Amino acid sequence: MWRLRWQTLGLTAVSVGLALEILGFLVGWLRRQRRRRHRPPRREVLFFPSQVTCTEALLQAQRQGGPPGAAPAPAATGPEVRKSPGPAAGAAGSGAATTAPAAAAETAPSCLCPLPHGESSLSRLLQYVLSARSSLELCLFAFSNPQLGRAVHLLHQQGVRVRVVTDCDYMALNGSQIGRLRKAGIQVRHDQGAGYMHHKFAIVDKKMLITGSLNWTTQAIQNNRENVLIVEDEEYVRLFLEEFERIWEEFNPVNYTFFPQRK
Repeated sequence: MWRLRWQTLGLTAVSVGLALEILGFLVGWLRRQRRRRHRPPRREVLFFPSQVTCTEALLQAQRQGGPPGAAPAPAATGPEVRKSPGPAAGAAGSGAATTAPAAAAETAPSCLCPLPHGESSLSRLLQYVLSARSSLELCLFAFSNPQLGRAVHLLHQQGVRVRVVTDCDYMALNGSQIGRLRKAGIQVRHDQGAGYMHHKFAIVDKKMLITGSLNWTTQAIQNNRENVLIVEDEEYVRLFLEEFERIWEEFNPVNYTFFPQRK
């Protein structure tokens, strides 16, 4: 009789423990959903050239974080403008000017390299790219920056659906990341006709648009005067996504002409 009572009490305690654990999970999930619903849409402008900073902490956090989106995108409460002083600037006096307080904290050092470990235009761009949880569409004229290449590769490894559209001439240049991404199993399509595929935009989770003058190359990031706009706006995202899908179908390999017929 006593054994039966103890067994009943034990089962009751386990049940209560499981119920409390499930309740805690549900409360946390509801809080996250509420924060997402009430979070203002992200709007930020990044200017380049970017200060040279260490981005290893961001990539390590993504690799060790497990699920997609382990590195959350910076949360902005309003339009934000970030200016980067260029590669010659040091860690202090970054010259960043914002119209709203930056919500993302500076990246904590996780390596012993001599580079500054603060925030920069490149690190902000990386955070937005690494925030992808389900899909990432890239439409880029040139893509050779290794940090951004590693970020895209990590997202693919963690189950994010990545699709890349690029230019056939520039994808063949030395240092291009396209071959590495294609070798990893990422879908890549390119043009075959006259003229360049000159777009430079990305779409994160079909909700966030990243676009501007910047080619995703180290030369452009560290030396050129460039701009990148990050915006969460349904209408703009829809228009750019339609353009991506149109080009994606146009560049379908079944439409390639490898041996044009003579007239």
